Amino acid sequence: MSPSSSLPSDHQATLIDGKGFAATLRQQIREDVRAFHDEHGVTPGLAVILVGDDPASEVYVRNKAIQTHHAGMRSFMHMLPETTSEPELLALIERLNHDPEIHGILVQLPLPNGLDARRVTNAIQPEKDVDGLGEINAGRLAIGLPSLIPCTPLGCLLLLRDQLGDMRGKHAVVIGCSNLVGKPLAMLLLAEGCTVSIAHIHTRDTAALARQGDILVVATGCRELVHGDWIKPGATVIDVGITRVTTETGKTRLVGDVVFDEAVKVAGRITPVPGGVGPMTIACLLKNTLTAARLLVTGKAE
Repeated sequence: MSPSSSLPSDHQATLIDGKGFAATLRQQIREDVRAFHDEHGVTPGLAVILVGDDPASEVYVRNKAIQTHHAGMRSFMHMLPETTSEPELLALIERLNHDPEIHGILVQLPLPNGLDARRVTNAIQPEKDVDGLGEINAGRLAIGLPSLIPCTPLGCLLLLRDQLGDMRGKHAVVIGCSNLVGKPLAMLLLAEGCTVSIAHIHTRDTAALARQGDILVVATGCRELVHGDWIKPGATVIDVGITRVTTETGKTRLVGDVVFDEAVKVAGRITPVPGGVGPMTIACLLKNTLTAARLLVTGKAE
């Protein structure tokens, strides 16, 4: 019996509109930034550091700057040459840590060879670590204390809350255990009251585990890894992956970690690629920057 046998033959999952949700979130952040400024006379400031000249990273960083301005915040760009030494980069971060106009600091990853991403990330003051990747914020998240949460997992959580409301008792299966997405999202889902299973490269039967998930999150970077018969009928599927592939006609298109055409016939709800999780990441970066400003100015996140 196939996983979709209990569904009508013409079943189509509801698409989770991450693009629309992110637009609404950005508008709310813009209003909150204005109110914060009116009350405290402070405009949140985000500093973004890019080392090297990777074209994809440059586009992504400039898009962050544009969205930061649209949200009514101040954007501080630091474009450093690939020859930048680690002491030079750490010195810049130290200056930004002590700059009262800067409330959030983000170092675009990956870094060029010779720069220790862990050391660089941990040099950021935890209260300004808006990527949520430093060891202090990661540790606070793991033990259930307030923290700045990595942007992509936070975006996934907000979409799930919007779609499902109370998630207590649901079985959430997370495929992928990276520090960037899988691990922090598992912690967030535990805090929501889910039973959480994590699959990784050594999991013996990932498909069988995936079929148990009321919620299935896939964040592996392996394009179209998950097929329709991996999905529990009616499950909510969050596809974090994004890969550009070349079609037979020579054109390119974006695909996720899930075979969408198969999954949409089985899942109850699913994020498309593009237009699902992707737009939430920058929106949540803006959300974290406002949270950091509130913490630094008032000592409270709200």
